[in-house]
Amino acid sequence: MPWFKKAKKPKPVRGPLRSTVPEGLWVKCEGCKEVIYSKELTKNLRICPKCSHHFRIGPTERIDLLLDDGPRSELFSDIRPVDALGFSDSRSYRDRLKSYQRRLGVKDAVSVLTGEIEGLPVVLAVMNYLFMGGSMGSVVGEKITLAAEEALERRVPLVVVSASGGARMQEGVLSLMQMAKISAALARLADARLPYVSILTDPTTGGVTASFAMLGDVNLAEPGALIGFAGPRVIEQTIRQSLPDGFQRSEFLLEKGFLDLVVERSEMKATVARCLRHLAAGRPAQGRPAEGRPAEGRPAEGRRTAGQRSA
Repeated sequence: MPWFKKAKKPKPVRGPLRSTVPEGLWVKCEGCKEVIYSKELTKNLRICPKCSHHFRIGPTERIDLLLDDGPRSELFSDIRPVDALGFSDSRSYRDRLKSYQRRLGVKDAVSVLTGEIEGLPVVLAVMNYLFMGGSMGSVVGEKITLAAEEALERRVPLVVVSASGGARMQEGVLSLMQMAKISAALARLADARLPYVSILTDPTTGGVTASFAMLGDVNLAEPGALIGFAGPRVIEQTIRQSLPDGFQRSEFLLEKGFLDLVVERSEMKATVARCLRHLAAGRPAQGRPAEGRPAEGRPAEGRRTAGQRSA
């Protein structure tokens, strides 16, 4: 009988409902959609243990992945960007630069270091996609050019890790000029028969792909990396045709001859070292930096810049 049953009223909810699972504890894979324990993902070099999808990693992780544990020295860290064109919109370019510099602790979207890869001395440049999408402005172009010149002076190989959305629109034609400047520096490196290895990661697009990222003696890429000039959606709208599966991914480019190897992240250091040994075979012995040369590169007053040094 219904009058012998006591209806239970729901207890009132006090405040908004909150999840008891800490934020960031689990990560959903973009490839297989599996939910992965974040510590397990980090331990596996941010590679999905289910489908081997390569998550993006930052420049610090990339540097630790490639360089030996020995001494390292960062070069050209005092170069910073300025708003040379007076670019302004709802949020000024200068304010955005200060915000990224304060949040990430770096001055622009590339870091240049000296170190060793399996005992081989190298100059390493690593782009930072977190800094304005790794866009190539005057500072990025200048630092990679100086990295090539440093490798030339030290008689050591150059390794560049690209991760970029292309040229930085806030610097207009100044950003586009970096394509030619870096390419000219790499040509001088090639004339000296010094190896240049280019590593393309997800994503590498725009003017970076159209210049130094594709000019390596050996072009390597991580699995599934987006590599191209214009994006797939722009290309489809332009040619009004559907693109094939996997278009602009590293495996597709390897099949078409744009890349030399697609390498798992865990094998990247050993592969780069093997390529450098092969390219260095029969070439003049690698030298040391000139005596009296400071660890941080050229003195500030003697360094060639794009005319955009901060005060």
